[in-house]
Amino acid sequence: MHRRFRNVRRIGPVNVASYIDHGRNRHLAACTAPRCDFSAEYDSRAAAELAARTHRCSA
Repeated sequence: MHRRFRNVRRIGPVNVASYIDHGRNRHLAACTAPRCDFSAEYDSRAAAELAARTHRCSA
């Protein structure tokens, strides 16, 4: 399924974006650093932004 991301914001190496999934707002945090596999979905934008701010790359 193709997701249409909106309100994309970069916090350090992590992109935070919002999208609609089955009628519900969802939020995604994903690290863009090479060889870092961090990504997670959250119910709230605040949680996704907190994860982005506290993320430390293992790569």
